[in-house]
Amino acid sequence: MRVLLVEDNARLAQLLAEGLRRAGWQADTGGSIEEAEAALATGEYDAVVLDRGLPDGDGIDLVRRLRHRPGAPPVLMMTARGEVAEVVEGLDLGADDYMVKPVSLVELVARLNAARRRGGRGAAPLVMGALSLDPLSRALTVADAPFDPPPRERTLLEVLLRAAPRPVAKETLEARLAGLDRAVQPNAVEVYVHRLRARLGQAGAGVVIQTVRGLGYRLEAAPPGDSATA
Repeated sequence: MRVLLVEDNARLAQLLAEGLRRAGWQADTGGSIEEAEAALATGEYDAVVLDRGLPDGDGIDLVRRLRHRPGAPPVLMMTARGEVAEVVEGLDLGADDYMVKPVSLVELVARLNAARRRGGRGAAPLVMGALSLDPLSRALTVADAPFDPPPRERTLLEVLLRAAPRPVAKETLEARLAGLDRAVQPNAVEVYVHRLRARLGQAGAGVVIQTVRGLGYRLEAAPPGDSATA
């Protein structure tokens, strides 16, 4: 589970991110609307925790834009301003939940888990070839049979499948691996992509991981009778 935490107080962002990681969430941080937009453009998130008062504007402006994007993650807003009128405004404009600072970490985790359950309920599975991903349970199957690669390969596969048919930059994949293991080696992406290609081919997944030169990788449906990769 991955969350984008947008908070301009660096110390608070660090404390919340550490707590969320201990609770099982991979937490990326940003300190402005601009940084949040950049992260959302290159990564897939299960939820966004968004401060309202940011250096480059009101966080509610980002909520407005997200509401018009297909598949946008649920947004939990945080603010030091707790007037009822502001909370109602935030919810009416598209926020999925609202918390007033100071924020309890235990409550934040509970609200994130609830938002993720609501956001994933009834969502259609992501399917390519014989490969399928349930957005809520994160269960992977190939031709309805369980497909359970090791954690790092699973992470790469999920990112590529959620982004398809768009390519994913190598740097983005490296960042996702770093969330699992801070000691990621420089060639880690190449190593895990190589292993994952072999595993998908052996399982008959009907998909290939293509190298997009100068950028990264893209997941595509394999041509009939072809499981080769490039």
